[in-house]
Amino acid sequence: MRIVLAIVIALGISAGVGTYAFVYARGSSYLTNDPAACANCHVMREHYAGWIKSSHRSVAVCNDCHTPAHAVPKYVTKASNGFWHSFAFTTQRFPDELRITARNRGITEAACLKCHQNLVEALVHTASGQAAPCLRCHAEVGHMR
Repeated sequence: MRIVLAIVIALGISAGVGTYAFVYARGSSYLTNDPAACANCHVMREHYAGWIKSSHRSVAVCNDCHTPAHAVPKYVTKASNGFWHSFAFTTQRFPDELRITARNRGITEAACLKCHQNLVEALVHTASGQAAPCLRCHAEVGHMR
């Protein structure tokens, strides 16, 4: 009986803390396509301001470049990124300069290719026959500094 009670208490505390954090951090805003949601975190404000100045502002929002196009992979990515971002900021274990993960870099590269396929086909490819990574030369396209 004590184990069941301990589990119920632990679940109740987790639900309460989770709900509070979701409300405090405006969690529902992350379910939208509104780029301002990304600026909820102070470390993203510079990136948001850079996007406002960029040429992509008129044609793409954060989700267009940083999440897969289809609904299930999009929200899986948003949930995974949201969890790890929250964990890093809660524990204060994040680098001063944010770095994109290999998985998220792949998502962003795929988004570049999706929108710019006609242009990319006309450009020089690497010796392997693969397109050179877009972000190698265009790292600040979406987030001007």
